[in-house]
Amino acid sequence: MSASTPLGTGRLYGVGLGPGDPSLMTVRAVEVIAGADVVAYHSARHGRSIARSIAAKHLRADHIEEPLVYPVTTETTDHPGGYRGAMEEFYTEAAARLAVHLDAGRTVAVLAEGDPLFYGSYMHMHKRLADRYPTEVIPGVTSVSAAAARLGTPLAEGEEVLTILPGTLPEEELTARLASTDSAVVMKLGRTFTKVRRAIERSGRLDEARYVERATMAGERTGELADVDPESVPYFSVAVLPSRIDAPAVVRERGEVVVLGTGPAGPLWLTPETRGALAAADDLVGYTTYLDRVPVRPGQLRHGSDNKVEAERAEFALDLALRGRRVAVVSGGDPGVFAMATAVLEAASQDAYKDVRVRVLPGLTAANAAAARAGAPLGHDYATLSLSDRLKPWEVIAERLHAAASADLVLALYNPGSRSRTWQVGKARDLLLEHRSADTPVVLGRDVGGAEESVRIVRLGDLDPAEVDMRTILIVGSSQTQVVRRGDGQEIVWTPRRYPEK
Repeated sequence: MSASTPLGTGRLYGVGLGPGDPSLMTVRAVEVIAGADVVAYHSARHGRSIARSIAAKHLRADHIEEPLVYPVTTETTDHPGGYRGAMEEFYTEAAARLAVHLDAGRTVAVLAEGDPLFYGSYMHMHKRLADRYPTEVIPGVTSVSAAAARLGTPLAEGEEVLTILPGTLPEEELTARLASTDSAVVMKLGRTFTKVRRAIERSGRLDEARYVERATMAGERTGELADVDPESVPYFSVAVLPSRIDAPAVVRERGEVVVLGTGPAGPLWLTPETRGALAAADDLVGYTTYLDRVPVRPGQLRHGSDNKVEAERAEFALDLALRGRRVAVVSGGDPGVFAMATAVLEAASQDAYKDVRVRVLPGLTAANAAAARAGAPLGHDYATLSLSDRLKPWEVIAERLHAAASADLVLALYNPGSRSRTWQVGKARDLLLEHRSADTPVVLGRDVGGAEESVRIVRLGDLDPAEVDMRTILIVGSSQTQVVRRGDGQEIVWTPRRYPEK
C-alpha cells in the first residue's frame, strides 16, 4: 500500500490495455499499474490471462496479484442457475475479494483487454464497486479500432453509421442489423463464425466483408471473410464491413432493380431490409417527393421525376441495371399497393429486360399506419380501393364500392381527392350511405408520420370532401366498427374480430 493512501479509502481503477500489443497501452495505463498495490485480471481455468501477458513487463515483484478465474467459459455447468447464475455468483465473489483490498486502503487496478467498458469483464466489477469506492476508468484502444488500422480502411466516414454487433446474436437479428447499417463490426466470432458468415451473406454484403484475427497480437491474420475456413477462427477475431464511401467500384455484367417502399413518411417507418437496399444501391430512381425522404450518400446517383411517368421511370431503372448498376426504385408506402412495383414488373416482362433481376421489398402501407394511429379499424375483413379515376373509369370504382359496402367490409380508400379531382369523395360518401348508417365511423389520416400529421374520426354522414386531399387516406368502418372515448378524452376506433351470426 502506498504511504499516501489512508486506510479504508482504497481506489479502484479499470485499466484498458488496448488490443494486445503492449506498446499500444496508454501512458496513463502504465502509470496506474505502476502505482497500484493490487493487480487483478480475469482468466479461464487454465490460468493463462491475456490481460496479464499484455501488462507483464509493468508488474512488480511486490504487486499483490488477484487472478479472477472464470468458473465456466463455453462449457456447460451444473449450477442451479445455469450459466448466467454461475457467472453472477462468480462476479459477486470476485467483487467481494477486491472489496477486501479496497477496505484495507489498497489501490486496485483491474486489467482489461481493449477498453474496460466495451464488452469487457471489468464492467461487472465496476457495477458492483464503483458506487462504494473512488473509481477511475482508463480507456484503451479497442479491437474495433485495431482491426480497422490493420485493414488500412476507414470504418465510417461523414454521416455513415457504424454498428457493432456481438456474434452471439440470433442469425435473423444479425441479418437485419447488417442489412440496415452502413458499416459494421461483428465481434466474438470463434464458434459463431458460420452463423455470422451466413448472416452477412443473407444481408447481401459478403463481397465487402473483411476478416481480422488477433489484431496487433502474435499470429495476426487479415483477409476476405468469404475465404476464411470456419474451423480456423478463434474467439479473438472480428468481421468488418468497412465504409462504403470511396469503396472500389464493383464491375457487374448485370445489375438489378429493387423496388421498395419508404412507408408513409420518414426513416422511422423503414424496414431494415429496405434500409440495406437503399444503402447498397448505385442509383436511386423515383418520384422526387419520395426520393427526398432518403438520405444523400456520397457516390450514389439520384434520378428524380414527376409522379405521372411510372412507365418511363421503370424502363429507365431497368436500362441502368442492364449496364450493371444496382438500382433502387423508391415508392412511398408499400411498392405493391398502388405504387411502382406493378410498373416495374410490367416493363420487366418485355423481352429486352427478361434477364434483369427484379426484387420487390415490402413497406408499411398508409392504411396500416393510419389504422394504428386511430386504434384497430382493420381488425376484421377489409377491402382496399383507390378512388382515382385516372387509370380506371369511375363506373368501375362505383361498382366495387357497392360490392364491398354490401359485403359489410371495412374500406381503406386511397387517392380520395386532388386539385383536379374534387367530387369523388362526395360521390363515394353518398354511395356508401346506401349501405351504411350515417353514424359509421370514418378515419381521416393525413400525412401520417409526417410534420403535418392529423388523424381524426368523423361520422360518415358528416364527411366533408373539402377536408380531404391526396395526402389523406380514408378508413370507413363496417356495421360492427366501434368508437369509444377514453378517460383522457382520446377517441379510439376498432373493428371486432368476431362477426355476429345471422
